[in-house]
Amino acid sequence: MQRNASCWVCQRCPRAMRVSEMRVKEPFACAPAMRLEAHERVSKLQIDAMNDKFARIELLMERLEKRLWLTVYGVAGVILAEAFQSLINTAP
Repeated sequence: MQRNASCWVCQRCPRAMRVSEMRVKEPFACAPAMRLEAHERVSKLQIDAMNDKFARIELLMERLEKRLWLTVYGVAGVILAEAFQSLINTAP
């Protein structure tokens, strides 16, 4: 990279590369990259746990929905049975 001639802070510019930095070709472990990788692993674990919780909640909701429909059909059956019984009692 070339330095900008009009820039007065080129010595401290993060874009200015030194000769020693240009020669580094082998990968090395730096603290920010390691922190980023650790954060990605923790985030993945949290997302997996959240997906598991969502799956359990969805299963519980399905079971609750089945119970609700069973209750609705039970109440409708009782109402129809009472209506049918009243028709039988009024028409001898």
